[in-house]
Amino acid sequence: MWERVRGIGSRVAGSLRAGERTRREERPHNIFEAAAAYVSACAEDDQDRIDEAAGWVSPEALSFGVNELACRAVVALARERHESPGTVARALLGLPAA
Repeated sequence: MWERVRGIGSRVAGSLRAGERTRREERPHNIFEAAAAYVSACAEDDQDRIDEAAGWVSPEALSFGVNELACRAVVALARERHESPGTVARALLGLPAA
């Protein structure tokens, strides 16, 4: 009898774990995932991936995420180069030094 109870318990636990995996896979993308996918697709000129990432969140949320990514990238490069963020941003855009 205990074998039967254990068998039922293990099947229930297995189905719960499977349901957990399915919910994780179906969770919506957040704005930072969308921004990272969008910017990397733009850098690689991959229109299909650009369109896919742009559909994950609203245009406003994507714009915020791309802006946040740009700020973090400029700050990281500035630290790496030991330059100001303004200098790095202007250099990335090909603008003359201010």
